[in-house]
Amino acid sequence: MSEKTFSCADCGVQACKSAQADKYPQFCPTKNIDPKLVEGSLARYAANEEAKNLVGVSSVLEAEFYCKLCRVEETIEFIKRMGYKKIGLATCVGLLRETKIFAKILRDNNIDYFAACCKTGAVDKETLGLTPEQKINGGCGHESMCNPLLQADVLAREGTDFNVVIGLCVGHDSLFLKNSQAPVTVMIVKDRVMGHNPVAALYAAEGIYSRFTDVSKSWKTPAKE
Repeated sequence: MSEKTFSCADCGVQACKSAQADKYPQFCPTKNIDPKLVEGSLARYAANEEAKNLVGVSSVLEAEFYCKLCRVEETIEFIKRMGYKKIGLATCVGLLRETKIFAKILRDNNIDYFAACCKTGAVDKETLGLTPEQKINGGCGHESMCNPLLQADVLAREGTDFNVVIGLCVGHDSLFLKNSQAPVTVMIVKDRVMGHNPVAALYAAEGIYSRFTDVSKSWKTPAKE
């Protein structure tokens, strides 16, 4: 591993929240960033109405409903305020039950949707070059690959203007996020060990039940200077 470079993960001040420049740590990105990068980001908002609306509506929702709405409620409210007409659901086949519940909530709010599960296309994993032994079923017949690129294409064909990820695998979600033609939010992050609540592993990382014993032994208070 190369020499450590300090960043926001090492901060214990959070002075950037209120622009307290005299309290920025020496390594603070806000203190050391090229002003042209900040100006460039603002210029991009000014030039892109969608980006400006996305960040603006999100900020308003944060102010109005912080710690009041759950993620599902916040997503519904965001969809309404953005004026989205058709929602794409990029779902894991193993979370179709959850997808059906969310779809019903969308219907109850008069919001149109279209779902594409990860196994859409039913292409065998061996097409990718995987061996039978690399399949979950151990090679006992056909096993469809997850196909996030196809999911993105199907939802684009359906004309969705906002997509919601429901439990795609690590890596598969990366491909979908990168290739979706419409903006994307994440409803569920799949983690079957933690009941689809991956942050639980982080909350427990410092305790005696940690799966990350090195973290629990070496964790230190974040730097303030």
